[in-house]
Amino acid sequence: MVRRIILFIFLLACTPYTSIDYSHIKVIEVIDGDTIKLSDGKILRYIGVDTPEIRIRKGGNFIYSPQPFSLEAKEFNRKLVEGKFVRIEFDVEKFDQYKRLLGYCFVGDTFVNVQLLKNGFAVLYTRPPNVKYIDLFVKSQKEARKEKRGLWGAYEVIDHSQAYKYINQIRTVRGRVLSAYQSKKCVFLNFGKDWRTDFTVVIFNPSLKFFYEKDIDPLTYYRGKIVEVSGRIREYNGPEIIINTPYQITVASE
Repeated sequence: MVRRIILFIFLLACTPYTSIDYSHIKVIEVIDGDTIKLSDGKILRYIGVDTPEIRIRKGGNFIYSPQPFSLEAKEFNRKLVEGKFVRIEFDVEKFDQYKRLLGYCFVGDTFVNVQLLKNGFAVLYTRPPNVKYIDLFVKSQKEARKEKRGLWGAYEVIDHSQAYKYINQIRTVRGRVLSAYQSKKCVFLNFGKDWRTDFTVVIFNPSLKFFYEKDIDPLTYYRGKIVEVSGRIREYNGPEIIINTPYQITVASE
């Protein structure tokens, strides 16, 4: 009996592990504009893009509260991938903090992440070290913004003093950077005199290299200038937008 158990353990150890083939896997559900469920039960979050939320966190729960353009983004994503076999590419990080897969999604020759950006259903949200397609993503967003597609044509740019009204929404905010400060973790661009309540742009240290590559030091370059910044407005000591590349913030004319 002991010999049989030892033999079983040996054969089990020698049996090659069969991993999931993400080069050909079926999408069984579209959760929202940038998140899908795969046939292996895993949730996939698209890298490099951010679409308006359908559910928002309130306390410890998520409640159904569709943000403007969220249902349109979900429907666009659904038409591209739901019920179809897709190919998933990974970058440096395979999972996010919520244990969701992070990847680039392809249906045949269609690059889904890019299509969301190009058609204005998403904004750029590339976070280091997952920057494999950053140049293509930047180009796609520029095209959508120039042609005023989707989100870019639906909303007016809002003044920084009104940002608090749009928490959890993706918007473009305009204002003058009054001051800049660097902590141990990030750079803050402050648009008001009281950083505890006024609008702020946050750039975490790992993203600073993308600014330096463009000869931009955020601490000095943006100070005193009127800028427009696009992304999701969050609440933390007042409204803020976290940016990861210089393509999310542009210097505007007076």
